[in-house]
Amino acid sequence: MAEVKDEFELALEVKKNELQACQNEKKIKSCLPCSMIFECSLRKEYIEAVYKSMSKGKEGGFDF
Repeated sequence: MAEVKDEFELALEVKKNELQACQNEKKIKSCLPCSMIFECSLRKEYIEAVYKSMSKGKEGGFDF
């Protein structure tokens, strides 16, 4: 049976795929070697999606 994903997990999956596509396009395996690492809106959106998926959209702590 397939795992049911909530809206936060689905949003994270979308952002992860976008970030990996960017890394593949630049032929890098991580954002660290990229010159745009601190200005990258895609990376910032991915990090925000990670936090939201961990906290399920609530302020404060994370639900592990």
